[in-house]
Amino acid sequence: MTKRDVLTFFLLTVFLGAAAGVGKTYTMLESAHEMLVTGMDVIIGWVETHNHPETEKMVEGLPRLPAKEIEYCNKVVREMDVDGILERKPKVVLVDELDHINVVGSRHVRRFQDVEEILNAGIDVYTTLNIQHIESLNDIVAQITGVTVRETVPDSIVEQADQVQLIDIPPNELIKRLKEGKVYIPNQAELALNKFFRPGNINALRELALRFTANRVDKDLHEYMQAHDITGPWPAGERVMVCVSTSPFSAQLIRAARRLARGLQAELLAVHIEIPLRLGLSEKERDRIFRNMRLAEELGAKTLSVTGNDLTEEILSVAREHNVTHLVVGKPIQGRVQEWLSGKAVVDKLIRHSGGMNIHVIQGTTEVKDEPKVKTRVATVPMSWRNYMAGLLMVALVTAGNWWWREYVDPVHVMILYLLPVLLSAVWWGKGPSYVTAVCSVVLFDFLFILPIFSLSVADLRYVWSLPLFLLVAFIIGEQTEKLRVEVMLAKQREKSTRALYAFSRDIAAVADASIIVRNLVDQVWQILERPVVVFLPEKNGKLVLVGEAGTAKATIDASEMTVAIWAYEHGEIAGSYTETLPGATYMYVPLTTSGNAMGILGIHIQGEMLTPVQRRLIEAWAGLAAIAVERVNLAEQAGQASLLVASDKLRTALFNSISHELRTPLASIIGAISSLLDTEGVYSGADKKELLETVQEGAARMDRLVANLLDTARLESGMMQLKKDWCDVEDVIGIALRRVAKCIEGRPLLINIPEDLPLVRADCVLLEQVLINLLDNACKYSANDSKIDITASQDETVVKISVADRGAGIPSEYLVQVFDKFYRVEQPKSVSGTGLGLSICKGIIESHGGYIHAENRSGGGTIMTFAIPFSEQPEIEAANQIFAKDFRESLR
Repeated sequence: MTKRDVLTFFLLTVFLGAAAGVGKTYTMLESAHEMLVTGMDVIIGWVETHNHPETEKMVEGLPRLPAKEIEYCNKVVREMDVDGILERKPKVVLVDELDHINVVGSRHVRRFQDVEEILNAGIDVYTTLNIQHIESLNDIVAQITGVTVRETVPDSIVEQADQVQLIDIPPNELIKRLKEGKVYIPNQAELALNKFFRPGNINALRELALRFTANRVDKDLHEYMQAHDITGPWPAGERVMVCVSTSPFSAQLIRAARRLARGLQAELLAVHIEIPLRLGLSEKERDRIFRNMRLAEELGAKTLSVTGNDLTEEILSVAREHNVTHLVVGKPIQGRVQEWLSGKAVVDKLIRHSGGMNIHVIQGTTEVKDEPKVKTRVATVPMSWRNYMAGLLMVALVTAGNWWWREYVDPVHVMILYLLPVLLSAVWWGKGPSYVTAVCSVVLFDFLFILPIFSLSVADLRYVWSLPLFLLVAFIIGEQTEKLRVEVMLAKQREKSTRALYAFSRDIAAVADASIIVRNLVDQVWQILERPVVVFLPEKNGKLVLVGEAGTAKATIDASEMTVAIWAYEHGEIAGSYTETLPGATYMYVPLTTSGNAMGILGIHIQGEMLTPVQRRLIEAWAGLAAIAVERVNLAEQAGQASLLVASDKLRTALFNSISHELRTPLASIIGAISSLLDTEGVYSGADKKELLETVQEGAARMDRLVANLLDTARLESGMMQLKKDWCDVEDVIGIALRRVAKCIEGRPLLINIPEDLPLVRADCVLLEQVLINLLDNACKYSANDSKIDITASQDETVVKISVADRGAGIPSEYLVQVFDKFYRVEQPKSVSGTGLGLSICKGIIESHGGYIHAENRSGGGTIMTFAIPFSEQPEIEAANQIFAKDFRESLR
């Protein structure tokens, strides 16, 4: 979800006029009075009355927020108080002159950005705007009026407004108002009438305003028909592509393409093709490309940069790949012959090979000088005079060698040798030193080796064309070598960026700790950009905290820098140094956003030298990867917490259902037996009383087992179960367990198989008895009362195995592992009491001894439960005899 998607939940009403003086501010104030009468909370955030009595009278009676005073160039300038509006939080705020550029020191560079922040805070905005301030119409207005408007507003702000009200008056009435001084003071009014406010200009501006509003109405109608499933001839999808270059009128092409896309209701794609031959751009050209791409983004276009060798082929390739139907290019300034000689007849080639695409060739003019809205610096590589001197030194060495061997070397060979410094200069230092080297080589060759020597005259007519040919060949070699050199440089840049991104993505691919992700991020940025870097992540309460830094960054993050970082995080926008929001900061703060959510902030110190476009894209890629990784960690934590909650809820439900049944049954039998004994005293015989008391005893024992199982489970889960290991005789453990379940196995045939040489095991004998009791209890529950139970002990290489087998229905093979989970019980044809804790307790006890337990189905029917306990070196005989004697005495007691 984009920011404007969020903003459109709150109303933005634009009062649009063809020019100043048509009554936009008056109408807006009139609407405010109507809302105030209905009880709506309306305040004036900013209104320019220009000392007009009519406007000042309309301001009376409306609540007005005091302006914010900012000192600039030893003067106090008044601007709209955005913080005051956000703190006051009215229902509607009036903001005049949406196109205004704020004074240096304000939060934002332009007022429409203030309005976006106010809308984002849930406050409706009423604002005013003239048609000449809409960005896509800027060049048309300049062509009509001869005046370049510098204060512009992106089309998307107006197009996505909830309401646009056109305020219009006839030209004669507007001119009359100007003459009466109701728009400007007399001196300014007279100047305006002679330049901007001529009747023809006013009519042209009115037509622009009417067309813009008509397109808006047409768009609203289409959206309404689609939303309400009204049938109609819907237009097929269109896509417009405009080529962005270093041309001085490229910005005009972008605006023209935007108008075309708006009329066609089509998507707009702005593409810049990087050609290696043109990589050595001047600072002005680089800055122009940067501003043009930013302009395209502001106008709602999708931007794309592509590298290729053939401009025409790359344009057509991108156009076909994105299914472009309309291609906008500029009309060449050069003549046709000059185009063909330079190999730049791009328009003719595009028209010839465009296929089904529509080609729109736009007439361009020279660019009107315009300062960028945000001053930027572009990194440049200064030319070194040492490169030229080194080239000349190589020429001198070749000349000295040729002069020394002049009697043995033909002039033709001398000329060929002079190509060597030309080629090396081009490879090492570029075409500039190569050209200088070539010219010096020709001059020295003519002066020293062509008769008459020590003269620049040429006696042999063959050299009249050989020398120019040598220069031509040298220039071609220098140009082509420079091209290869630049291609290698570009490939290295791409390889470096790709390697950095790959290394970062590899380092964070399987990381489940946000602190490690942050550490990798700051290390990567510091190593590649060599600039101080900081990373902020939010705590659970939403407060940003510094979690990672590299370089000398930590000491420079003061309260003002923290304010900028918080703003960028809350609004999900880039802010800080060299941006249009809070540019006075020393860091550029890039939000780590994914799916519209800000996961944190990446801050990069930018002082003295602006980032290059390649670095900017690399930073955005880093931020995107880090945001995805941090979000993955957060989602994993949330998923873990959610699964714990689900498991806890499931466990609580299973525990409640199981315990409520298991407690209710023995309690009911105990209460029934005791009630019978109390209510019918003297009625029951001694045998009946004994039977009732046995019922009470059995119920109490059953409850005791239930409580014991619950306590054992709690101890196992908490890790508080302590093993009291001693040497245990497996035969004695089995015998004690059988005595404790005597009533359960009464009347059942038992088959016990214990080898005589079975070794002792070092374990907690009481807990092993508990395991056997649970297994025997299960065998009794899930088999017939007269069926046989097998108990077998055996010895493996490292463990002693004990198994209990019954002749019941068995366990489905897919549930043989799940039966050891807490509260899990296999469905049986007959109702069997139990909590589902017995086998899970057995598993916990055995695993705490370092053993294992598993279940398998018996071939003849039934289930075999087997557990294994490791055994170690056996104790001495005397110690073993003492253990047996102690156990025997305890059994006698």
